[in-house]
Amino acid sequence: MNIFEPSQVLNALPNQFFAALVARAGQVAAEGHDVINLGQGNPDMPTPSHIVEALQRAAVDPLNHKYPPFRGHGYLKEAAAAFYKREYGVELDPQREIAILFGGKTGLVEVVQCLLNPGDTALVPDPGYPDYWSGIELARAVMEMMPLKEEHGFLPDYAAIPPETAAKVKLMFLNYPNNPTGAVADGEFFLETVRFAEKHNICVVHDFAYAAIGYEGQRPVSFLQTPGAKETGIEIYTLSKTYNMAGWRVAFAAGNASVIESLNLLQDHMYVSLFGAVQEAAAAALLGPQDCVRENVDRYEARRNTLISGLQQIGWQVEAPRGSFFAWLPVPEGYTSQSFADLLLEQAHVVVAPGIGFGAYGEGYVRIGLVSDEARLAEAVQRIAGLKLFTVEESCN
Repeated sequence: MNIFEPSQVLNALPNQFFAALVARAGQVAAEGHDVINLGQGNPDMPTPSHIVEALQRAAVDPLNHKYPPFRGHGYLKEAAAAFYKREYGVELDPQREIAILFGGKTGLVEVVQCLLNPGDTALVPDPGYPDYWSGIELARAVMEMMPLKEEHGFLPDYAAIPPETAAKVKLMFLNYPNNPTGAVADGEFFLETVRFAEKHNICVVHDFAYAAIGYEGQRPVSFLQTPGAKETGIEIYTLSKTYNMAGWRVAFAAGNASVIESLNLLQDHMYVSLFGAVQEAAAAALLGPQDCVRENVDRYEARRNTLISGLQQIGWQVEAPRGSFFAWLPVPEGYTSQSFADLLLEQAHVVVAPGIGFGAYGEGYVRIGLVSDEARLAEAVQRIAGLKLFTVEESCN
């Protein structure tokens, strides 16, 4: 058989960090161990029944067996606009300011191809979602990292970005509620972001994947609620986390009309939009009853409280996340994020994600997903306690 070499672009792509994590966890499970996998971000609860039923009804409609419109059905764009008006008070033109996406990840990779040329510069949060790197590498562009530090609330410090760097930047990724840190951003931060972007002519791409998940009664803020936001960028909203629709691969981008047109144009050459039945179900999710969303958030908050209180009780000094379904936890002294994650997997059979997989500033932390029930999280705490890495006295100092 002939072996055809992959392109230079494919060879340059970063390694899929989480694929290796899944493989290692699978190996330990195959050895007969009961593995508690808290290393991934895959919602564990089913899609609400009214959304599934909308798909079932739509799937038998012969109109949905044909090619959908290239840029998606107008009713889904109108539903997305109505959703933003209802939830955030943001007015959007369904045709000019919304693009239907094959999941949020696709949009995050595509927008870079739309806006950057080889050698152009993008600002990327560190730690951050690794697929930001993938899109930038595919565009042959250059990354400048924005450190997210605990002392700054895991928000980028724009004042620390050298003026000569800011002058080169064409695109900036943000993500709040944040993966992996669980931090949230407020309106004041987004106003500062708009000012920074306007000054340097930067397109802001806000990854709003965990939009619905805020704790203690605090509702996450949309970037598009900020005056001037639509002039300076877009927001990418996925239904994966809000409605437990990760496998459905449906999302949308909203905001700056020129960026939306570029996304639509690129997708014209790649796809013929989503299966119509999925679009109908997505519209049902956005426009239908939202009790399921509130119940989802309450469930994650109960899990968060179980995990964090349990870890504090065994002496691990940790802080509760304010949003997302992740907890970002400092590793004990004497360990790297990778060595600590390896220890938990090999001796406690608990999978966590090493912070180094999210960037250099992720070193010193591990990420735990709240995607297992409370009993399983409590079991994970007890297994970690059994390693005797912490003492209760430490948490009182």
